[in-house]
Amino acid sequence: MVLKHLTERQAHIALISIHTAITTTDVEGLKKVLADALDFGMTINEINEEIVHLYCYVGFAPACRATTVFMNLVNERRSKGIHDEQGREASPLDESESKYARGERLQMFCAGMTAEQLRSGFFGFNPLLDFCLKEHLFADLFARDLLSYVEREITNVSALAAIKEPMVESHYGGALNVGVTEGQLREILRLIGQGVSAEAAEVGLQRLEHTLNIRNQKQ
Repeated sequence: MVLKHLTERQAHIALISIHTAITTTDVEGLKKVLADALDFGMTINEINEEIVHLYCYVGFAPACRATTVFMNLVNERRSKGIHDEQGREASPLDESESKYARGERLQMFCAGMTAEQLRSGFFGFNPLLDFCLKEHLFADLFARDLLSYVEREITNVSALAAIKEPMVESHYGGALNVGVTEGQLREILRLIGQGVSAEAAEVGLQRLEHTLNIRNQKQ
C-alpha cells in the first residue's frame, strides 16, 4: 500500500470503513481488510470501536454484519493459532459535565458552529434528533478515546463517500475542522476508486471540491 498522506493505520481504518459500508456486496473484501488491520497491529477493541461508530452513519444492519464477519474472522484465526490482541478498554469519560454539555461541546468542535447555529435548521425542526446526536453520538461515542477525532472523521468520510451519500460534504468539513488534511481526504477517495468504485470516488471528489470552494469563499 503506497501512501502519501495517510498513515498506514489511518489507511486501515479507512478501508474497514469503506468495506463495512458496502458489506452487503463484498463480504470477502471486508474480511480481507479486517485481517490486514489485525496483521498490522490494530486491536480487536479498536476495530470493534470503529464498527460501533459506523452504525450511526451507515446503519445498524451493516454494523451487525461487519461484527459477525469480524467475530468469525477472529475465531478462524484463533483456530489456526493466531491470537490477536484484545487491546485496552476506552478510558472513563469525564463526568464533571453533563452528557448534553459534553456532546454539544464536541459537536460544535466538529461542525465549526456555535450552539445557536446547531439548534437552527433541521436540528431545530427535530429537537429529538439534536438531543440524540449530542447525548449519544457525541457524548457516548465520539468522546471515547480508543479512536482519535481524526480517526473518527476518517471513518465517517470513508463510509459516506463509498456509498455516495451527499452528507459526506458536511463531514468533509468536520474532518478538516478536527485536523484531517485535504491530502488525506483525496487519498481516501483514491482508495475508494482503486478498490471499490471509480464512480463513487469521482462523485466524492466532486463533493470535496464543492466543500473546499465554499470554505475558501468564507475565508
